[in-house]
Amino acid sequence: MMNFGGLDGQYASLEGADFVVIPVPYDLTSSYEPGSRRGPSAMLDASVQLELYDEELCRETFRAGIHTFPYMEPDARGPEQMVDKIHRAVSGVTALEKIPVILGGEHTLAIGAVRAMREQYPGISVLQFDAHADMRDTYQESRYSHACVGRRIWEICPLVQAGVRSMSAECASFIDAKGIRVCPPGIGEDSETWREIIREHLTDDVYVTVDLDVLDPSIMPATGTPEPGGLSWTDILHLIRTVTERCTVRGFDIVELAPIPGMIAPDFTAAKLAYRIMGYIDARYPRGADRQAGTVP
Repeated sequence: MMNFGGLDGQYASLEGADFVVIPVPYDLTSSYEPGSRRGPSAMLDASVQLELYDEELCRETFRAGIHTFPYMEPDARGPEQMVDKIHRAVSGVTALEKIPVILGGEHTLAIGAVRAMREQYPGISVLQFDAHADMRDTYQESRYSHACVGRRIWEICPLVQAGVRSMSAECASFIDAKGIRVCPPGIGEDSETWREIIREHLTDDVYVTVDLDVLDPSIMPATGTPEPGGLSWTDILHLIRTVTERCTVRGFDIVELAPIPGMIAPDFTAAKLAYRIMGYIDARYPRGADRQAGTVP
């Protein structure tokens, strides 16, 4: 298996890494187009082609250390058991005071990750980037469907959603009744409103979960449930960077990449997004000894 970024030696070792990549090839509850189980391998393959110097941050993020776990074997008993498996894996990473980076796979995986993060950081909140509200209590007779991710996360800790442009009547009623902050794609163009949302709705510690269908299908067609409209590349980077400048991002995931044979751009976009988020975190809170001089531009 290839390490993220094709790293080896000291920069890929667990001991010296700030970031631990957990690839999870799982998409049991996909309800439209399956294929996100191939997302982790596509992102890792694409990551080898990344320029490891970050032109926005003017630094080499890999020097923070990025260790890659072996692919997690799916639990075929069902999504609840898979959520438990993710929970255990992420708990092991946070116990080492490292930053988990989950590459999925379907969005259900985020539930287990958030449970583990909540145990390690009791005051944590979640920022969910998603085209869909995912606030159903059950879907296809499962409480652990990808369509229920937002609801399960909200039950664990405070939640803010960004980029949402599709929801059921059940989701809309629940969001309204509970006062959950849900931001449409246009939030990417409104810096002051976004900063206000961060101040009022996110806590000091944050976990970021990115369903790639939050991006416009013109740049991210490789998802199982695409929706017209959506955030641009610039939008999502601006929003996430603003969060990392005001909060401590303790971990994140990139999920729902369903690779399209012969179309490599979405795979590379997802890999670069993962690396860029690592860069934002490291530039804001450098922890290891092997760091470049300088600050975030």
